[in-house]
Amino acid sequence: MRIVSICPSNTEIVANLGQTHLLVGVDNYSDYPKEVGHLPKLGPDLSIDIEKVAALKPDLVLASLSVPGMEKNIEGLEEYDLPYIILNPNTLYEISEDIRRVGKAIGVEEKGRQHAEAFMSEIDDFRQQAQQMEQKPTLYWEWWPKPIFTPGKLNWLNEISELSGGVNLFHDQEVASFQTDWEEVKKRDPDHICMVWVGVKEEKMNPDLIRRRPGWSELKAVKHDRIHVLEESLFCRPSPRLLEGLRKIYTVVKHENSK
Repeated sequence: MRIVSICPSNTEIVANLGQTHLLVGVDNYSDYPKEVGHLPKLGPDLSIDIEKVAALKPDLVLASLSVPGMEKNIEGLEEYDLPYIILNPNTLYEISEDIRRVGKAIGVEEKGRQHAEAFMSEIDDFRQQAQQMEQKPTLYWEWWPKPIFTPGKLNWLNEISELSGGVNLFHDQEVASFQTDWEEVKKRDPDHICMVWVGVKEEKMNPDLIRRRPGWSELKAVKHDRIHVLEESLFCRPSPRLLEGLRKIYTVVKHENSK
């Protein structure tokens, strides 16, 4: 079977199922696992070169609508009459269902079921541990600095916050992605600041940019040096690797709670 993935999270689901060898092409941002590095790159996930996709003669294209603007890719796949499925999860449960769905679509249905159940089982373990934590620190997740974009209630990072023993600073916003400003964040005064700028490597994210914002030196997170530069690939992609991110942020929150 010949599979093309045009979104990093889809590529990671295929890897989770142990079927990376079936991939014949990926988008430019797919960087995990390392084996995909040698595959033909088909363009950035918002503007895939559909002609290149068609030339690979895929049996299935794993498409996505996880980022606004990806609709154009779907139109192109339709135009070239290419077989595809669309993944567009917002919750951890929906990610587990995508693992099942992809497993079935690529011929490893039983493995898909097993991996989906293992994914949800680990989440349940974290949920039980989080319920035992007395303090619930607030976590401010910064997807983009200016204008500020941060996850609302309808995003997996809201769940990741709760599973780590904390609370998403903008859990009261009934959206997946919320645009706000520096003043509103300052008013809410988070216990932790998590820098996960989409598409930016962690070595290029400077916590001093946070500290220099007007009035932010008075924030609890800044005063107590709780600015965390995190791999956006472990927090911003709806794939099984979110569990790796969850383990990291859980350790941070648990450590602070034990002080």
